[in-house]
Amino acid sequence: MISFLDLKKINEPYEAAFQEKLKTVLHNGWYILGKELETFEKAFAEYNQSEYCIGVGNGFDALVLIFKGYIELGKLQRGDEVIVPAHTYIASILAILQADLVPVLVEPKLETYNINPDLIEEKITPKTKAILAVHLYGQLAEMQKISEIANRNNLLIIEDSAQAHGALTNLKSKIYNLNSSQAYSFYPGKNLGSLGDGGAITTNDPELAKVLFSLRNYGSEKKYHNEFIGVNSRLDELQAAFLNLKLPNLNSDNDKRRSIAKRYLSEIKNDKIMLPFWDFSNNHVFHLFVIRTANREALQEYLTQNNIQTVIHYPIPPHKQKAFTSEASGWNNLSFPITEKIHNEVLSLPINPVLTEEEVSFVVEILNRY
Repeated sequence: MISFLDLKKINEPYEAAFQEKLKTVLHNGWYILGKELETFEKAFAEYNQSEYCIGVGNGFDALVLIFKGYIELGKLQRGDEVIVPAHTYIASILAILQADLVPVLVEPKLETYNINPDLIEEKITPKTKAILAVHLYGQLAEMQKISEIANRNNLLIIEDSAQAHGALTNLKSKIYNLNSSQAYSFYPGKNLGSLGDGGAITTNDPELAKVLFSLRNYGSEKKYHNEFIGVNSRLDELQAAFLNLKLPNLNSDNDKRRSIAKRYLSEIKNDKIMLPFWDFSNNHVFHLFVIRTANREALQEYLTQNNIQTVIHYPIPPHKQKAFTSEASGWNNLSFPITEKIHNEVLSLPINPVLTEEEVSFVVEILNRY
């Protein structure tokens, strides 16, 4: 069986180093907000060409805390509207709601699966104060256009980068300014994954960073002195230590993912299968390789019978989830045909740094026979 994701195999090369880090952290006797976290925050900030990195408990908390940070700074108010893709993992939308803000859904582009910038401005109202750009499946959203829209309308940009560790753009100097902040997840299956939950926020905004460092720690900068109503959401020393070991290999791991993606794109030749769009730049790190097909269940069963494991990301669009049947949202009756089409047709193929050339060849061969 070709596993969709073999985390044991991915982490095996680090096993000895993990054991040493465990001993180091254990013997230091300092398990929260210590030197390993400081080291990781500095390294991840530098990696992302950002001034600040704030390690937090998970990627969801990273998004929620960004919104709450902007509320504390007076740049957002509860009840403000936030533009968000209709096609995304539900966490993007739940984070907006958790911060007492109002999600406004916008359709994606069928080619890229990311939010369609051409549809954003028609959804902007006087209550709209921010855009949450989601870099879905590892591909950057069209940040140049989104940045221009945000500047024209005086909107904040928040980026859900949970699936896009290491995605680069030559527009970075124009986009990653004081009007932008990024939320990352280090869930074990991510391109940069820990051995448990973990997350981080990167930003160049010193005021936001100062608030976030406090908010993650009960709203306290100085122990027992609480300036804000904060939470307990801190990237712990052990996970930070593991991430310090894995971060130097992130670029090479992403290169391996791109190499596999190039083979899939050039070698899969089957009219029943729609391949993802990629311009072959570094704006995609292929957290997932997502194809589409009209009869997904039949294809998935065929692949399973041929010992190829696949996953559906995601079977139910957010606006059709049972959680949103209440009068407060009333989204279940809304129509987002492009989003619904994507959710009905997508299927994710195995793609990760430990997938062998032989395994890639086998996946291609089986798909071409379908």
